[in-house]
Amino acid sequence: MAVFDAQAFQDDIGVSRETLDRLAAYETVLRKWQPRINLVGPSTLPDLWRRHFLDSAQLQPLLPDGTRVLVDLGSGAGFPGLVLAILGVPEVHLVESDSRKAAFLREAARVAGASVTVHNKRIETVTGIEADVVTARALAPLADLLGWSFPFLGSRGTGLFLKGQTLDDELTATTKYWKMRTERFESRSDPTGTILRVSGIERGETDHG
Repeated sequence: MAVFDAQAFQDDIGVSRETLDRLAAYETVLRKWQPRINLVGPSTLPDLWRRHFLDSAQLQPLLPDGTRVLVDLGSGAGFPGLVLAILGVPEVHLVESDSRKAAFLREAARVAGASVTVHNKRIETVTGIEADVVTARALAPLADLLGWSFPFLGSRGTGLFLKGQTLDDELTATTKYWKMRTERFESRSDPTGTILRVSGIERGETDHG
C-alpha cells in the first residue's frame, strides 16, 4: 500500500494549507504523548494519516446539512471528533472517561486551535446536550452505542459510527431494542470497515440496558 502522508491527505480531502497545518500540529502532540499513553495502536503509527486522520475526515461529507452540535463518544485520542472540529463543525463535545486521555485531548485541541469541550466523565453521566450528530469509533456494539446516543439525539438526530466486520451481527442484535433507518458507506481508509449512518432512532419493544 502506498505511503499516505499529510500531502496525500490534503490531496484526498481537499483541506486548506491552514487546516492541514493544524492537523499536523495535532499529529505532533499525539506522537509526543504516545510513549506515555497508549493513544493509538502502535502498529498504526507508520500509517497515522490514513488509519486515523482520513478515517475521521471521511465522516465530514456524511454529516447532515446544517450540523452544528456533535458529540463524540469515547474520544480517546480524538478520532473522529477532534478532527471534525478542526474541519469546521462549530460545537464539538469530546466525551472521555480516562483522565490522562482527557488531558491529552485538551492539549491537542489547544495546539491545533480547535474549540471543543472535553467531558472527563462516563458517557451516561453527561447530560444537557442536544446534538445533531453523535459519532463513535471502535467503542462498543451498536446496541450499546444507540443506548448512549439516544439521550443526546432523540429521534431527530443522526449517528455516525465507524464499524468493522461484525456489523451485520450487531444490526441483528439491535432489532429487539431499537428501530431506526440505516445507511452504509464503504470506508475509504479500511477495506474491511463500514460507516453506519443511523437516523429516526426509536426505542423498540424491549428496552436495552
